[in-house]
Amino acid sequence: MLPTVSPAATNVASTLYDQHGRPLEYLRLAVTDRCNLRCFYCMPEEGIKYMPKHELLSYEEMLRLTGLLATMGVRKVRLTGGEPFVRRDLVPFMERLAQLPGIEDISLTTNGVLTAPHVPALARLGVKAVNLSLDTLDRARFASITRRDELPRVMETFYALLEAGVKVKINAVVMDGQNIDALVPLAELSRTLPVDVRFIEEMPFNGGSHEAGPDSLPWNHVRIRQHLEQHFGELTPLAMAAGATASDYAIAGHQGHVGIIAAYSRTFCGTCNRLRMTAEGGIKTCLYDQGVLDVRALLRGGKDDDEIAAALAAAFRFRAANGFEAERQRPLHQLSFESMATIGG
Repeated sequence: MLPTVSPAATNVASTLYDQHGRPLEYLRLAVTDRCNLRCFYCMPEEGIKYMPKHELLSYEEMLRLTGLLATMGVRKVRLTGGEPFVRRDLVPFMERLAQLPGIEDISLTTNGVLTAPHVPALARLGVKAVNLSLDTLDRARFASITRRDELPRVMETFYALLEAGVKVKINAVVMDGQNIDALVPLAELSRTLPVDVRFIEEMPFNGGSHEAGPDSLPWNHVRIRQHLEQHFGELTPLAMAAGATASDYAIAGHQGHVGIIAAYSRTFCGTCNRLRMTAEGGIKTCLYDQGVLDVRALLRGGKDDDEIAAALAAAFRFRAANGFEAERQRPLHQLSFESMATIGG
């Protein structure tokens, strides 16, 4: 049975806006904090302390909150983790999610290790796009970065998605001294295949501290573009949709595109339309904030939909203008950044 939303809650707003005039239409929903890889840029080698199961939101709670956000203007949901397919019964949950009134677009971010058997179901559900995390095509280097030898299964997922006609976007984190030689081979995938290959500035979300600012980043968005142009020639900029994080480019003779995401330089904050919900029910209005609302406490404290909607709307009225402001607002004891697995990729 699908969750219901009270009639009064549906009158909160037809479209959500923050105090900077940006619409909030896109929810990144982390279904778990667990992951079957141990990428060094995401978490320490020893891993992270996972939340006890009872502290994670149930699927019923996620459906209720997503349905409520849909009445307030959210139209797109991207499922993230950790690794989403580590959580059992993900596909049945997605089937119910797809039935929520107002949700028009469901997509998924995955590392691809467990995904291949579920590709037919994803295609049947009408999943619009799958972001596949893939930092290199070299098996030994992949094992070094992820601390797991799983590249063959990731590539099985990659080709299964293409065969099923699901849009594939590869996400590659650019890491100095680790995978720079992988950038061109990854971009070459777009030559004969209809894929978008996006290169992401490395961020500090690995469970440690990161005191240096974007100016210290060895491979920022400018240098990444210069590196690609040294091999492919001038990249042709494509129109950037409102709310997009990637600057996309065409390469002459390529079926697909390449993109660059200035995640640490934070050049796209002015049009950001995203909200994040962590697996334990924390709402983040910016990747770099410390969390602005504990909706799990509201749910389990017996608040009704109207009260939760009012709390959400109030939180959105105090959204940081950009990631730098959000970072400055973090308490001193939170300047060591949590793992991306606990935030939601």
